[in-house]
Amino acid sequence: MKRRVAQWVVVAFVVANLLVVEAMFVAYGEGKNGVLTVAKFFGLHLAMTMMFQILLVSRIPWLDRRLGMDRLTRWHRLIGLTLFWLILLHFSFVIAGYTRLGGASPWQTFLDLAGVTASLLGMCAAAIFLVVIGLSVRWARRRLGYEVWHALHMLLYVALGIGLVHQALEGTTFDATGATIYWWTLWVLILTNLVVSRFVVPLWRNAYHRFRVAAVVPESDNVVSVHVTGRHLDKLPARAGQFMIWRFLGHNNWWQANPFSLSAAPNGRSLRLTAKAVGKTSAGLRNIPVGTRVFAEGPYGAFTELHRTLDASLLIAGGVGITPIRALLEEAAGDVVVLYRVHTMDDAVLLPELHALAQPRGARVHVLTGRTGAGSPPNTPFAPGNLLALVPDIAQREVYVCGPTPMTDAVIGSLRALNVPTDQIHAERFSLA
Repeated sequence: MKRRVAQWVVVAFVVANLLVVEAMFVAYGEGKNGVLTVAKFFGLHLAMTMMFQILLVSRIPWLDRRLGMDRLTRWHRLIGLTLFWLILLHFSFVIAGYTRLGGASPWQTFLDLAGVTASLLGMCAAAIFLVVIGLSVRWARRRLGYEVWHALHMLLYVALGIGLVHQALEGTTFDATGATIYWWTLWVLILTNLVVSRFVVPLWRNAYHRFRVAAVVPESDNVVSVHVTGRHLDKLPARAGQFMIWRFLGHNNWWQANPFSLSAAPNGRSLRLTAKAVGKTSAGLRNIPVGTRVFAEGPYGAFTELHRTLDASLLIAGGVGITPIRALLEEAAGDVVVLYRVHTMDDAVLLPELHALAQPRGARVHVLTGRTGAGSPPNTPFAPGNLLALVPDIAQREVYVCGPTPMTDAVIGSLRALNVPTDQIHAERFSLA
């Protein structure tokens, strides 16, 4: 229910402002000719799409705890394609419109516009956006390390600033004072949310809590846990199942940050993250000196018991996706079943902790090993029939799933086949685990 309310709030905000802006465009948005009017139409919707994109990544706590950064980021990625086409359409119609207005060739028109400060800034902003969006498509994203991809995304703040200056210098979208005030007030509200949530709050929290590494504990050859302490951690609004974005100062460059889940329920005294060595930052965690200062953003995520409405729950983890599941088990009450998917028992990190937490709670832990599809009959632990055999009352449970994307997709598909209500399914993708 909380998730649906948040979704409707976002939709209502976007639709209401879109209708107002559409009405203002009809009344005050006429360009110098018909083609330039179309160019202004696409430019206006390009700016509105940018506003929505900023809203989705502002990490507003109320939205994040109900929808989760996982879902918000997915929407942000999908809308990025719309942004791509709106940039191309706006640019194309501007060139076509001024070509018709001035009578020069399209290439000469482009050169003439590039000599105008406002137009040149718009071109620069568009170029940055197109490059970053192009590098965010699945084919390119898979070939970039998280740190490189994250650093490239920081260029979008530069493009945003340039684009705002471009809008201010153009100043011709609405030929009415009231409409102009409304438009820039909307931008101020959106940007204020971004600055407060993404910069002011993290800076204040880190100054207040003063996070430091307290211990580094290897869990296996390629998995390590880092214990972090600080001041007044009982005031940090963290819950089991959430994650934080971590920077270890002096150990890596400041732009190298990674999202790691809390692998233990927050206790007001310390925080723990557990990570598998899959990239440069995560691979170097076991070498972090005790006492290292930590800059942490968050906590983030809706993968918590905030949405739970039933007493019984099913916690499903794959690989290092066990980290938020282990934290949830520590906080869980009622009838709990844990399914832990790994290739071999040697890969089942934190398993002793799972058993220690499960025993006093009467929870059941099932470790599912073997490669998917191997053997005869094929090993398919998350097929609908196999899930139902392990958990006969699965449709009467809250289900939490965290693991690699193929596993998560397979589990969700089986849950739907078993008629588990959508509101009872809570998934966190491996990329944020």
